[in-house]
Amino acid sequence: MRQGELTKDDVLTALRDIEDPEVGTNIVDLGLIYDVTISETGAVVIDMTTTTRFCPASGFLADATRARVETLIGGRRVEVNLRYDPPWSPEMAKLFDLD
Repeated sequence: MRQGELTKDDVLTALRDIEDPEVGTNIVDLGLIYDVTISETGAVVIDMTTTTRFCPASGFLADATRARVETLIGGRRVEVNLRYDPPWSPEMAKLFDLD
């Protein structure tokens, strides 16, 4: 993928390949992705959460998210920020319509 081509939709589509191991639903549809920002240089910043602050899969989900997006953008920077405000709830899947 050439620089500048990557879109938020591309990132979200790729992240749908990552399933929360405890819930069995992909992290986008589950509402774990709060925001995706792509800079002019092509760096990607993803704000996401987990189902609980002390979720045992937190590290796995953040690492899988970073790795999945890195496959899209080659050597450019990917930053994944875990945040817990607002805290996740089952209704979050409907609150954050990122598409």
